[in-house]
Amino acid sequence: MKPRSSTGFGAPAKKSLGQHFLHDRDVIDDLLRSIDPKPGERLVEIGPGQGALTLPLLQRHGALTAIEFDRDLIAPLQAAAAPFGELRIIVGDVLRVDFAALAQDDMIRLVGNLPYNLSSPILFKALDAACVVRDMHFMLQKEVVERMAAAPGSKVYGRLSVMLQAYCEVIPLFDVPPGAFRPPPKVESAVVRLRPFPAAGVQVRDRARFADVVRAAFGQRRKTLRNALAGVCAQDAMQAAGVRPDARAEQVDVAGFVRLSNLPAVA
Repeated sequence: MKPRSSTGFGAPAKKSLGQHFLHDRDVIDDLLRSIDPKPGERLVEIGPGQGALTLPLLQRHGALTAIEFDRDLIAPLQAAAAPFGELRIIVGDVLRVDFAALAQDDMIRLVGNLPYNLSSPILFKALDAACVVRDMHFMLQKEVVERMAAAPGSKVYGRLSVMLQAYCEVIPLFDVPPGAFRPPPKVESAVVRLRPFPAAGVQVRDRARFADVVRAAFGQRRKTLRNALAGVCAQDAMQAAGVRPDARAEQVDVAGFVRLSNLPAVA
């Protein structure tokens, strides 16, 4: 059955920017139900594109901040949004945007169809601002969502899984077929919800140290932790943390990596 097309405006997708514009109204409706915006909340959309999600969000919520890199989309997006509510557009690279400044002593809710080639950097950027982020609803390549939510022992459990799950609840919501986009990508997509833990619930003592330990552990997946973390964590420290030195990174749960990073570094 042919998908219901959304309202919005037409604009050619730029292959150089990896653009795939959402148009399936059923998928958009599912997204709106998942986000369920409430009056007074600060919504920030990353990559509004042709406004397929932007315009319905404005209709329901009345106000929205959008971050868009493609300057050619700004004028038509503003024109299309004018009848529906107050749209503030930040033109530029999302990786340079100060989320804390957007929060203005409040919390923000992040939404967006993230470009596949920038999904991990954007996720890590959002993690850095977790103290001002209430939740996130992102559409990503399905493979990335599977990695984000993977459990220890899975073939796709890795650095992204550990880094996100240490700070957020990761909840896959639903899959999105290629035909929901113009042009259709060559892969399936999926929508995921991330809820940052309260600061008191995050056990990581030193974020930089934690990131270094996880990066080193998964940098050479075939090596045991004894070898992969040589110079980062001493073997007796691993044992003190309840982590077997002969284990491989994909066998260690998130709590184990947190314990490892909270122990003193090798001198």
